[in-house]
Amino acid sequence: MMIRLSQQTLLGALLLTGAWSFTPTAFTARTVSSLKSATAEAPSFTSDGAKNQVGNDAFLNENLMARAQNGPGKKNKEKLKIGIIGAGLAGMVAAMDLADAGHEIEMFETRPFVGGKVSSWLDKDGNHIEMGLHVFFGCYYNLFGIMKRTGGFDENLRIKEHVHTFVNTGGKIGALDFRFPIGAPVSGLQAFARTEQLGLEDKFHNAVRLGTSPIVRALIDFDGGMDMVRELDDITFTEWFTQLGGKRGGIDRMWDAIAYALGFLDSDSISARCMLTIFMLFAIRTEASVLRMLEGSPQTGLHDPIISYLEERDVKINLGTPVRDIVHDVDENGMPTRVRGILTKGPDQTEILREFDTIIAACDVPGIKKVLPESFRKYEMLDKIYKLDCVPIATVQLRFDGWVTEMEDEARMVDIAGDQSDGRAAGIDNLLYSVDTEFSCFADLALTSPGDYYKEGEGSLIQAVFDERAFGRSNEKIVEDCIKQLHDIFPSSRKLNCTWSSVVKLGQSLYREKPGQDKFRPKQATPIPNFFLAGSYTYQDYLDSMEGATRSGLMVADEVIARADGPNGLKAFADKMKAEAVATA
Repeated sequence: MMIRLSQQTLLGALLLTGAWSFTPTAFTARTVSSLKSATAEAPSFTSDGAKNQVGNDAFLNENLMARAQNGPGKKNKEKLKIGIIGAGLAGMVAAMDLADAGHEIEMFETRPFVGGKVSSWLDKDGNHIEMGLHVFFGCYYNLFGIMKRTGGFDENLRIKEHVHTFVNTGGKIGALDFRFPIGAPVSGLQAFARTEQLGLEDKFHNAVRLGTSPIVRALIDFDGGMDMVRELDDITFTEWFTQLGGKRGGIDRMWDAIAYALGFLDSDSISARCMLTIFMLFAIRTEASVLRMLEGSPQTGLHDPIISYLEERDVKINLGTPVRDIVHDVDENGMPTRVRGILTKGPDQTEILREFDTIIAACDVPGIKKVLPESFRKYEMLDKIYKLDCVPIATVQLRFDGWVTEMEDEARMVDIAGDQSDGRAAGIDNLLYSVDTEFSCFADLALTSPGDYYKEGEGSLIQAVFDERAFGRSNEKIVEDCIKQLHDIFPSSRKLNCTWSSVVKLGQSLYREKPGQDKFRPKQATPIPNFFLAGSYTYQDYLDSMEGATRSGLMVADEVIARADGPNGLKAFADKMKAEAVATA
């Protein structure tokens, strides 16, 4: 039976269903003292700061940005010597807070640049190369606070139109247009009701499913809705969506692109919790679905201000310095009891032991698996990390001799004369999605981030991220496929030529947010009293993302600061261990 509905009827269906349908490597072993029992599993959060980042209240906490902007608000009485493994976003944020709390910080990064998965660098010809496409959702409250703290928020972010645009084969455009006089949730409801991306029948089924979702319950009973979302980590988004009214058409023509953009997985593979977490934020915060992009590259717009902040506080960052081992003590059962330092190699390849009172491993999933000593896996919490795996991606950059996303004016499409920076060039200045390509999200960085990517006399710089469907192909084949698929969705671009290309493959990027993975994410404090973790894969209530990394950095800093002082604190523990080591030497 064909369902025939008007746009007004669809909007009414969304509002009405939403109104009522919300049902539901070790040194010689020796026994040493410990800050608390070393056989215990991970302690609960100690600091108020870390507690504020988790739980239902964290989604409504308007003070998170202020906390990130203002710093920890405490200077410890005791000064710790802290080593941080990894200079990605999580490690740098942790270093900011710990330096402000009065501690001596030294960082160690394997790569020749900072940033982790948000890295960018210059090639030999002066092109800015990235390891992914980095978009800032309006709900990145903690990251925005950090950028305000370092002076980069107002100058280095460019806000985009409140529209999420889908580009389909033949140049057909669909959109989720959130621009509306009334904010969330009405702005979101009307965006889904009016989108051209779905046909009327799929929009009706979409409305029915969203109307019976935890998101709608949360509008009336936030805790109840959020608890329902947390319980959905063991099923895929497709399983959840099709349980009560959702149809395949909505998945194929809209939700898959969003799933790939969030976690590089399709709806059949990604956890329902992952997808509904971000939608929950969209539903309760009007600004959450607003997109921003950097003025230029991540190095220029995000990392350089943080590096300046750290250098002003005497934080030492060692680039190109991989950690070979974490030096630690064990008890008579081989259980690690404390960390003492890290081993690196000097320029002459001799091993160097660097001792610290406290160590933070601020790594991604492959990094932490590589750096953890085997004995650490005797703790269940740390062993669970090895149950996490990651998705591969390939980031493609293509330069053209015209403006790829300009489909209405051929003369403007080929016009690259003069200075067309800062919004003067033709095309779509926003993040773009597509369900008809193997890159689910992409953008013309010469338009969205012209500071480092626009070049006078040249056109578009398309940056697209391929997922594992294309990862195994050669770089040349990926470039060829990317150009072809761009031509398919922007037919007029066939008249343009690709003048330069780059492919960066990352075999292990985000952790794979498939069902059942949330329980394997470790907290920042570990059973080893002076060893901590950070990174977007660690436990926090957001996704594996820039915001998740920022949250984890703030949380681990709060946990260290809360434990630093006092007769049973980290400093007293370190001094006691050193005294015992001297006595038993």
